Amino acid sequence: MSPAPKRIAILGAASAIAEAAARIWAAQGARLVLVGRSSERLEAIAADLKARGAAQADALLADCAEADPTFELKRIVGMLGGLDVVLLAYGVLGDQRQLERDPDAAVGLIRTNFTSAAAWCLAVAAVLEHQRSGALLVIGSVASDRGRASNYVYGASKAGLGVLVEGIAHRLARSDARAVLIKPGFVDTPMTADIARKGALWSRPEAIGRIIVSSADRGGPVIYAPAFWRLIMLVIRNVPSTIFHKTNF
Repeated sequence: MSPAPKRIAILGAASAIAEAAARIWAAQGARLVLVGRSSERLEAIAADLKARGAAQADALLADCAEADPTFELKRIVGMLGGLDVVLLAYGVLGDQRQLERDPDAAVGLIRTNFTSAAAWCLAVAAVLEHQRSGALLVIGSVASDRGRASNYVYGASKAGLGVLVEGIAHRLARSDARAVLIKPGFVDTPMTADIARKGALWSRPEAIGRIIVSSADRGGPVIYAPAFWRLIMLVIRNVPSTIFHKTNF
């Protein structure tokens, strides 16, 4: 007897990385609810996922940064008939120079990347803890490993989220539920389109999508994507400040 299809909710389903993961899950026959702000974009993704083999691919129109997670989760569970995996994939990169000049913009970024995401994570954790199964997957960033002049507001928002997810993973360890923080390095997506120079350290969304899908079943609580970023960030974290402050990255 074949296993039941995974019931998966994707928050920020229109992102390139989320869509790449969704395509893999679709090919496995998963049931999916896609949450995002653009009905046209979500419907197009849903149609593509159904063509790829998804048992269900429904759009749920909601601004994840503004929505009530507890209320929306009830809707998601109703649409799927249960919940096995939640992927939190939304967030904003921001322009560091603008964020430094405009505290309101900085607060807005933090509210999206940390405050609203934390509310979602806690709401999902409560569901998974109650049912003693399932996985919360959260996309963080290697930018959270050390504050750098080029993106420290973004990095700080992801650092706070990372600590929260690690704490949830510790909380859920007493059950069969899991929480996993996925920390990509440079990924070639529309979010990073303005960065002209892309080299060997850059990954495609499809590669990160494969790592996300595998993390639903094993690994964690922190996964660097790809794995070589763990070593890179270990070195960066341990560079003495006297040397680090002379760099521009």
